[in-house]
This record gives sequence, C-alpha cells and structure tokens, in this order.
Amino acid sequence: MSSSKRIPTKVGILSLGDMGAGIARLLIAHGFPVSTNGQNRSEDTIERARNANVEILSSDLDLVQQCDVIFSVVPPRDAEATAQRIVDALSGGSRKETLYFVDLNAVAPSTCKSIVALFEKARVPVKFIDACILGGPPSLKKSSEEGKDPEWDQPSIPISGPHSLSSLPDGEKLTSVLQLRSISPEIGAASGLKMCFASITKGFTALLTQSFTTAHRLGVVDELKQELNQMVPAILTRAEKGVPGMPPKAYRWVREMEEISKTFHEEGNWDRTVFEGVAGVYKAVAEDGVLGREKIGKRSRGTSLDDVAALMAEGLERKRKKTE
Repeated sequence: MSSSKRIPTKVGILSLGDMGAGIARLLIAHGFPVSTNGQNRSEDTIERARNANVEILSSDLDLVQQCDVIFSVVPPRDAEATAQRIVDALSGGSRKETLYFVDLNAVAPSTCKSIVALFEKARVPVKFIDACILGGPPSLKKSSEEGKDPEWDQPSIPISGPHSLSSLPDGEKLTSVLQLRSISPEIGAASGLKMCFASITKGFTALLTQSFTTAHRLGVVDELKQELNQMVPAILTRAEKGVPGMPPKAYRWVREMEEISKTFHEEGNWDRTVFEGVAGVYKAVAEDGVLGREKIGKRSRGTSLDDVAALMAEGLERKRKKTE
C-alpha cells in the first residue's frame, strides 16, 4: 500500500483528562484517529472525549485490538493499575502484532521499571517507551497567519528506552507531531527527568501556597506582594498564575510529590522528608472543603492568589481547632 493511501496509526489514550484530551486533539488535527475506553468513566471524561472527537470504545480489549499505540496519561497513583489493565486485555485477547505502550505518567524511575516488569512477566507483545510531559496540555495558538496550518502550543515530551515510535509505518510523522525526543536508551531516564523538573516547578508552587497562606493569616499579603514586585517580580507573576491554577490538580500532585521523594531517595540518596512535606501541602489543598471540589474548566473558587490563600488559611484554622 502506498504511503498516500496507508491507513494512519490508531492511537489509544488512557485516560481523557485535561492532558490526555489535549494530546488527542493534537493527534486528530494531524490525521491520527484516537480512541479511549469509556467503560466506567465519569460523565466529565465522556464529555471531554466527545468534545475532542475521540472514539469511545467499550473495553480495554477493544482498545488493544484496534490500536497500535497506547498512551498512558493518568494520575500517578493509577499508573501501575492502568498498565495492568493493558496486560490483562492482551493476555485475554488474540493480538499477535506488537503494541507500543507509552507511559507518560509522573512516576519515579523505579516505579516505571516495575511497570515494565508487568509486561515482561506476562510475555505480552508490547514495546515499552518511558516518556514524560513537561509543560501544559497541547492547545491551538490564538493567532496564526491566514492560509497557514494552525500552530500549536505543545509540551516537551522526552522519551527513553530501547524503543521508539519511528518504526511504525507512519511513526516518523507521529513522532514529529508530538515532538518526541529520545534522551537515553535507558528505561527510567525520562521518568527521572520529570521528577527533577516537577520538583522545581510544583515544589515551588507548594512553597508559594504555604507562604501566601501564612501571609494572609499575618495580614501582610499586600506587603509581601509589594516587596516581591519590587525585588523579584517574576516570582510574584509565577505565584499569581501558578497557585490559582493548582487546586483542581492537587489530588494528582500528592502522589507525584511522593514519587519525587522516592526518586530523590533512591537515585540521589536524599532523605525523603522534604517532598513528603510538599505532598502534605497538596493533600491539604485536595482535602479542603472548598478548593478540593474545584475542577478544570469548571472553576468557581480559588481563581486568584488571594482567594486560595484565604481559603487555605480558613480551612487549616478549622482543622487546627478540631484537633485541639
């Protein structure tokens, strides 16, 4: 079959959260069909899939039979269970051709290697790619020149390990569209890079959250902003953007910070306490009676730095009083 008539590679994505849906829209815009398993998924996820024109299948078995590539984009706590679902589907089916499994989750190198072991132990036809996402979901740029193909803002997606998608019939195009770049032949390198990157970005957001919450309790938020604006304005800009954007993601970031703690202990020989503490910050936000209910695209509270600080100060004070 000529390349012009070749059926494009069908891509499966688990699951259709904000990031997964963004990747799906990018792939579909470039001619790649995308599917997901809608079984037992929330109405929000199904709605996201429909809005992105993603095909909704009824089982993991359908997904592994119809797709040549599966991207795992789930909360870190679900990474191993999602891989096991694919192992089970492949073990219960008749697929002979190789399936590419791209793990894009924010997990420690050792967790990534544990996931690889699941596939190896089951002896299923899978080529595993360790990958990570640095940045926000793909999105169309607001302005592009007339007559030119639409341009996208995209995250960086480093990959590592012995395999790549370029060996697929249209793998070079798929690799180019997603801007995948190999950084190492070793499984764990991409996952490790994510841990080091997120420790700086999300770790800093946790510090900002603690700082402004405490400043609110002390009544010095305006003074803190003024001093930051005069001395380090970039930090104030980061706080005003990053802290309000965090609450809907806090529940995901708890496990991510724990995976960073695990990485720094296992790979860097550091004590676990720092990022266990950072995980505690996000756990407090996720468990807050107001901020913990926030969802991406359906925001009502915590949409400003001041509101997050006020709500967390109130929530932590109530929690303190209950324990006294």
